[in-house]
Amino acid sequence: MQPVRRTSLIAQVTEQLRSEIRSSRWPIGSRIPTEPELTELTGTGRNTVREAVQALVHAGVLERRQGSGTYVIAASEVGGTLAKYFADAEERDVLELRQALDSTAAALAARRRDDADIANLRRLLEERNKERWNEQNVAAIEADVKLHRAIVVASHNAVYLEFYDSLLPTIEQVIRSRTKKSDDAFDAEHNELVQAVIDGDADRAAQAARCFLGTLIAEYPARDESQR
Repeated sequence: MQPVRRTSLIAQVTEQLRSEIRSSRWPIGSRIPTEPELTELTGTGRNTVREAVQALVHAGVLERRQGSGTYVIAASEVGGTLAKYFADAEERDVLELRQALDSTAAALAARRRDDADIANLRRLLEERNKERWNEQNVAAIEADVKLHRAIVVASHNAVYLEFYDSLLPTIEQVIRSRTKKSDDAFDAEHNELVQAVIDGDADRAAQAARCFLGTLIAEYPARDESQR
């Protein structure tokens, strides 16, 4: 038997880490285990783990944050590429795209949600409502993002979720930027959105998402259509 070449071992470990992300054991936005923990998980040395992680960083799946750790920012290389593209997008453009995505996802979720989705949405809404909304409260922003992602999960459309996940880092960035301007958490609107999904009312759910994000879009200066 030929000995396993180092490049093959790195590829194997890279795929092992990728499978943890695809399975959502390491969800978007989460911090992956430390290097020592990864060496134990994979049964390989630190250099192999380091290069496997770096490969996923280059692919746009992981992101190193100084003094904090390494985080999952996309579920696949395709998502990583999209995430890089969206990173420099205008805030209004992101919100307009999100309005289309969230309203459709809400309608699908209302039609397809199951008991597990309902329990998850109730739990995440409660967590979100407990948080005080301001730019310093990272937990509040994370709770908001998790709730909206859970609605997409409840749509039971894997392609939709993959695309939405690629947009999440940019969505979080836009939310953080907005909290500097306003501390309005739109709690009532989020309560209505989740209740409409739970009630199975697709039209109401889509309208709740559309109106909530339309309010945010309206905060930005109107575009001069004559410049198009």
